[in-house]
Amino acid sequence: MDRLRQEILASRGADDAAYVHRIIRLQRRLEAAGRLALFAGILPPAWIAGTTMLATAKILENMELGHNVMHGQWDWMRDPEIHSTTWEWDNTCPSEQWKHTHNQIHHVWTNVLHKDRDVGYGLLRITPDQKWHPVYLAQPVYAAVLACLFQWGVALHDVEVERLLNGRADPEVSRARLDEVAEKARKQVLKDYVAYPLLAGPFFLPVLAGNMTANLVRNVWAFTVIFCGHFPGPVPTFTVDDVVAEDRNGWYVRQVIGSANISGGRLMHLMTGNLSHQIEHHLFPDLPSNRYAEIAPKVRDACERFGLPYVTGSLPRQFGSVVKRIVRMALP
Repeated sequence: MDRLRQEILASRGADDAAYVHRIIRLQRRLEAAGRLALFAGILPPAWIAGTTMLATAKILENMELGHNVMHGQWDWMRDPEIHSTTWEWDNTCPSEQWKHTHNQIHHVWTNVLHKDRDVGYGLLRITPDQKWHPVYLAQPVYAAVLACLFQWGVALHDVEVERLLNGRADPEVSRARLDEVAEKARKQVLKDYVAYPLLAGPFFLPVLAGNMTANLVRNVWAFTVIFCGHFPGPVPTFTVDDVVAEDRNGWYVRQVIGSANISGGRLMHLMTGNLSHQIEHHLFPDLPSNRYAEIAPKVRDACERFGLPYVTGSLPRQFGSVVKRIVRMALP
């Protein structure tokens, strides 16, 4: 894995830079076209086209751009506008908070119970190692709500609301983080639900409905992709005891067996931010996302040679497995 990583690092160049610039242009054009079409949203075809383009733009911005840029995948270009330290994404979660919970916690403690806060997102029981409580009986409902409001769940992730309620978080730190979320959320709400609808004048309501629908589609899609990446039935979770003596080799192994891929073509990979290659992403989170498809056959071959599971499947299969897990873990 170290050798494979170095090969990709050494081969980054103009083609990779052209790729990310091309995606940025595509995303911005889709957003502009979508918002313009929604100004004629009183006409059903225009509303459908505008909402579809805007939802697609939001998905691309969050997943193929925001997520990957903030991982530092494009820092090597030294472009101040496409850099992990400067990118602020179209999401209610402040980028600095996301980088803390995602880059510094989730990617270090992947699927380790009570360390990786992505395990259940503080709401869901994902593994038998989590103590059952009657509140989990309704977790299929919680999961559906979380999917619809996913950007808000992500926004509150670093605030550590559940730890704050249990007295295990620093109130001052949580309050400061909550203030940052409130400021970022205020800007997002004003942009999507006030400013753009007002620009449409008498067509305020169609634009408002289109923006709300685009955000809903983006939220549900992001939830689906992320949960399919770590919580299909065959993917294990770990305890702190499992990783006490973990070395570099053990970390690589845990990334492989604690992640799952989604099979599909180029469009699937693009729309998932290449998180359809979740295994490769967790092995190499700071390598350019467009190179994961190239890496994947080599990683799979290594897994076969070393007897490690390489979990992959279609989106319906993976998501069905996630739903079964959520329902099963709702019961004692």
